[in-house]
Amino acid sequence: MSTPGTPASTATSGALAVRVGVDQRDVDVAFEVAPGETVAILGPNGAGKSTTLEVISGLLRPDSGHVVLDGRVLTGPRAWVAPHTRRIALLAQDPLLFPHLSVLDNVAFGPRSTGSGRRDARAIAGRWLGAVDAVDLAERRPAELSGGQAQRVAVARALAAEPRVLLLDEPMAALDIAVAPALRQLLRDVLVDQTTVLVTHHVLDALLLADRVVVIEDGRVVEDGPTGVVLSRPRSAFAARFAGLNLIAGTATGTTTATGVRRPDGTVVHGVPADPAPRPDAPAVAVFRPSAVAVHRVAPGGSPRNALPVTITELEPLGDLVRVRSHDLAADVTPAAVADLRLAPGLPVTFVVKASEVDVFAS
Repeated sequence: MSTPGTPASTATSGALAVRVGVDQRDVDVAFEVAPGETVAILGPNGAGKSTTLEVISGLLRPDSGHVVLDGRVLTGPRAWVAPHTRRIALLAQDPLLFPHLSVLDNVAFGPRSTGSGRRDARAIAGRWLGAVDAVDLAERRPAELSGGQAQRVAVARALAAEPRVLLLDEPMAALDIAVAPALRQLLRDVLVDQTTVLVTHHVLDALLLADRVVVIEDGRVVEDGPTGVVLSRPRSAFAARFAGLNLIAGTATGTTTATGVRRPDGTVVHGVPADPAPRPDAPAVAVFRPSAVAVHRVAPGGSPRNALPVTITELEPLGDLVRVRSHDLAADVTPAAVADLRLAPGLPVTFVVKASEVDVFAS
């Protein structure tokens, strides 16, 4: 069902199966996208996210693997479908509008390329410009548009072609912080029932747009699951940082009622076991919020607390708070605490968190 005001697509939003093997970039990634589902691909720079989109769109031939859409092999050992005939649209940071065409004709380009006549294509373009609230821009040239306006037009152009799959490669990364929320809401409206793969570095994009999250690190999938689950119970270091959480990996220790995570150095971080509790000696992670962490110059006593020696690497302002970062952990404290403790990069301190604030999951 289309959102009110959004043109109904006659294209079939299809099931997508992807396996990407690119030897030179050390990428070996596999995942599936259900019809109408939006999947966000997360990961650090160089993890293989853009490589994956390039293979899906047909811009890059992999050394191995496949791309299958609605049962049709687009990329495979004995198959190759040209990018322009895949019914897959790619929208990146740069709108890449044709500078010599009006906005209306830019959006009409997609329908024209799939066989619609000029009048029908312009009618389709007009409907999509209405869907993205850009009808008043129809006669302008791209050089006359702001960044936010140009990206709205690019969304309309991509969807006017009725793609079976829409690929979004950080479409809001180049936008002003005041413009991005409006485009995010627009995408939330128009992506209903549209099979979509989204690459993003912004947690709000994943939370508001994605049904599922795939996390890629070092060219491999390390997490795959519903957005809410992955971002509230991360099992990889990147997903934890992305969600603004601390994560400590190791092996489970304890019982079903009192457990912890034994770090490689032998220290144990105590916490509350998830349901089901991780098995003793099995891989596990301890997850806790930076706001649950207190910073001490001298480690306090008390068995209910975890004391973690760290060295401060960065102080990051966060509105009314300051995020104190170490190499792999963070604590949120007040500016007054920063001043009282004389916190600064390079200073050794102790992060302290109550066991009751730590969740322990199997990894």
